Amino acid sequence: MSERTLKREHMVIGPEGTPLTMADLPKPDTVRWVIRRKAEVVAAVRGGLLTLESACERYGLSSEEFMSWQRSIESHGISGLRTTRIQQYR
Repeated sequence: MSERTLKREHMVIGPEGTPLTMADLPKPDTVRWVIRRKAEVVAAVRGGLLTLESACERYGLSSEEFMSWQRSIESHGISGLRTTRIQQYR
């Protein structure tokens, strides 16, 4: 396996278009979930850096909470993750 192929398995493109690795993800003890952190976790799961189960376990999330983040991004983009705007998007 080439070095280039190996690197791609451990990196995805993050929400801001930059490479995202496990080291770049929010810390497991994150309490304050700002838009960027939520988007990074969703990008990591979508890109295969984390599984849904491992993301939920790592961050103490329910699968429903994670799926709501993903649906918000799909429907309204990253700005859909704003908790103060949630009523506007429903």
